[in-house]
Amino acid sequence: MTKPVKITKTTCPYCGVGCGVQVNQSEDGSISVDGDSLHPANFGRLCSKGSALADTIGLEDRLLHPQINGEQVSWDSALDAVAQGFKQVIDEHGADAVAFYVSGQLLTEDYYVANKLMKGFIGSGNIDTNSRLCMSSAVSGYKRAFGSDSVPCSYEDLDQADLIVIEGSNTAWCHPIIFQRITQAKQQRPELKIVVIDPRKTATCDIADLHLPIKPGTDAVLFNGLLQYLSQQNAIDHDFVQQHTEGFAEALASALASSLDIAQVARSCELVEQDAARFFQLFTDTEKVVTLYSQGINQSSSGTDKSNSIINCHLATGRIGKPAMGPFSITGQPNAMGGREVGALSNQLAAHMELDNSEHHDLVSRFWRTDSLTATAGAKAVELFDEVASGKIKAIWIMATNPVVTLPNADKVRKAIEDCELVVVSETNLNTGTANRADILLPAVAWGEKCGTVTNSERRISHQRNFLPHPGEAEEDWWIISQVAKRMGFAHAFNYQSAADIFREHAALSGFENNGKRDFDISGLAAISDKQYDELEPIQWPVTLDSRKGTQRLFENKHFFTTTAKAQLIAVKPRAPVNITSEEYPLVLNTGRIRDQWHTMTRTACSVRLNAHISEPIVQIHPADAARWQLENGALARLDSQYGNMLARIVETEEQRMGSVFLPMHWSDFFASRGRVNALVNPVVDPISGQPESKHTPVKITPYKPAWYGFIMSRKAVRIDAAQYWVKIKGEQFFRYEIAGETAFNDPAAWAKEQLGDDGEWLEFTDQGMQCYRAAKLQNKQLESIVFIAPTHDLPARSWLSQLFAEQTISNEIRLCLLAGKSGAGLPDTGPMICACFGVGENTIKEAISHGKASTTDELGSLLKAGTNCGSCIPELKALLQAENTA
Repeated sequence: MTKPVKITKTTCPYCGVGCGVQVNQSEDGSISVDGDSLHPANFGRLCSKGSALADTIGLEDRLLHPQINGEQVSWDSALDAVAQGFKQVIDEHGADAVAFYVSGQLLTEDYYVANKLMKGFIGSGNIDTNSRLCMSSAVSGYKRAFGSDSVPCSYEDLDQADLIVIEGSNTAWCHPIIFQRITQAKQQRPELKIVVIDPRKTATCDIADLHLPIKPGTDAVLFNGLLQYLSQQNAIDHDFVQQHTEGFAEALASALASSLDIAQVARSCELVEQDAARFFQLFTDTEKVVTLYSQGINQSSSGTDKSNSIINCHLATGRIGKPAMGPFSITGQPNAMGGREVGALSNQLAAHMELDNSEHHDLVSRFWRTDSLTATAGAKAVELFDEVASGKIKAIWIMATNPVVTLPNADKVRKAIEDCELVVVSETNLNTGTANRADILLPAVAWGEKCGTVTNSERRISHQRNFLPHPGEAEEDWWIISQVAKRMGFAHAFNYQSAADIFREHAALSGFENNGKRDFDISGLAAISDKQYDELEPIQWPVTLDSRKGTQRLFENKHFFTTTAKAQLIAVKPRAPVNITSEEYPLVLNTGRIRDQWHTMTRTACSVRLNAHISEPIVQIHPADAARWQLENGALARLDSQYGNMLARIVETEEQRMGSVFLPMHWSDFFASRGRVNALVNPVVDPISGQPESKHTPVKITPYKPAWYGFIMSRKAVRIDAAQYWVKIKGEQFFRYEIAGETAFNDPAAWAKEQLGDDGEWLEFTDQGMQCYRAAKLQNKQLESIVFIAPTHDLPARSWLSQLFAEQTISNEIRLCLLAGKSGAGLPDTGPMICACFGVGENTIKEAISHGKASTTDELGSLLKAGTNCGSCIPELKALLQAENTA
């Protein structure tokens, strides 16, 4: 790439770490990305997904023009239709018959305008966000304890802590830059102890001094046990508890009732007693403790209580509001925090104010100059789509999210959207499960094209800047919402000219009659100019006139936002998951993210390197469970719950807890025929937070026995017929399809030509006795496509075949290799992808180790570059080193 002529500082659009990104644009039009070395969230580091951002900015599958019922229309026609449709439903059925479902992918300015329109002027609480699915239990826990949704910690606390407890988080894969930060801290200070609490032995355990493979759902038992142990060991900070908290006696009594001693805790949590005791002693003996927790805590029918069981231990020991201490919930999305700030959860007002607080209601009404502000909480995400299904909600506007794939009981959600009277979708992509079911499609700008602010997990506000023009007729979400608001008769309140206008209003509301009474206050930014907004540097709130440089850590003054200004310890009575295993459904389904994909893959699946690590839906299962249910590693399995079913590739691993299976959440109907894991997930929610129990659904697993397995690799996308199982994977200069079918072929050659076209030169091999078929189609001596069919999943490695699409001419030797289904000289099988950043395969790494070229991760990095960029693959490199050295 030539020397950049333009550099743009922006932020990553993926997880809640909030990494700074430097975008480099050159005269030849090429674009590359680097980490922003000055951004305090990442100091130049980027994970595999962030490093691949330049791969994802093309216009493939983009929605570029407004549509009504599949027909392109003008913006005026589309906006008029939305406004008139919503007004008609409101006039006939009332304000609660309409709803917005929004997203942590929105910028804060977009979020603010959407919340203002629904709650302040339509007059309904029916706006909720997909962030409900990932962090609302953490919000509820903080609010119960502190009187406010206040994340007390900063990333710097991780650098300084002497004990980090990672609870319910595969940080190495889900928040890789935080994981690298912790790894670096441990390398610099080996005395730093890491405890990982997770039913699975994930990549995060690579740096753990202690791994507690806890029984799913028993986290509150463990932390209640810790609280009683702290009391037993005289480790309570009684001065802090007496002067700055309430509820300690009740919380301790409840802890004693459920978790009397270490032995009882170990039995309930199915832990080795000595390991539980070691954890309790480490926490007791170490003052500088940060507990970092995420979806393993939050996605539970008792997630709020689990969160408070953690917070209780920090309050009881006074380990909060000080450097290197505190309960630290790390968010999943890039702007989940921004949504919390503007009140995009259905039970909140803007600026961390409360719907059921009459003073707050009056304040927001006066600030927005409205008489229509709702005083009633709306439906939370799962309930909201239940109301769509029942017909109570008759019009819904879905923005920047794909609930057909991501919500639990997803088949019911899909049917609800299909049957809804009016479905409006604001989207960047044309082909999503939700967009395909919209009556009205509104084209929104994507990352790189839009401009506004986001807030990361440590309360740090950053400016996400655009460096690309708006493609087609795509527009900013805030502009789209404002235009609809004007057409509904609210022009006086939505006359914004820029994102800066909205940000200033948002900041002013946060400080309106605040005077320190509310935690969220960025009034110090309310009067910034457009130029100052454009140049805004990352800053942690609160930001007031008295703290213009922001606030690194909350509660240093020991003042909380409850009515008594004291923190509340909550009496937690542990509850088992609502749906327990049975004879029919004997396994616990746990869902989550994988390393190189994001949400429903509309962005990450555009990147060849991100598709290479785990390329199709998998089910991880312990070998003993696999044997019990007669499953074969690498074959396919069917999984069923009482809500739905799916197919997945079997991965046997002893890192998976017996009695449980793990499946990634990412695949939709556009990338896999039957890969939507949320079709299985139960819709039970936490009664306080409304967050669903995505980590605990009873399922059964059986071998899926197709008549044939196969794969296709083609330069052009193809539509697969006759395959009940298919997965679409974008490769370098080709598309790959993993396929399997239930009906045997009479003539596989004829079927192959139907799929790929019968033109060109065909090389074919058929073994009718073995039911094998291999074929390659050439065009102008170049490889155009490949198809392999066999009765089992034992098929040639795809890695060496993928290299052939870069060849200008297919030689006679390669032709023979294709017919034989075996790689030859000059066509190495590099194996499954390990390092996505530099394209290093497993076999390449194994060869370097076995030939004595590398015996450490540093040496592998020097030789192959593997692990030298984001570091996300380092745990896998270590595992390969260990396996080769013990072979």
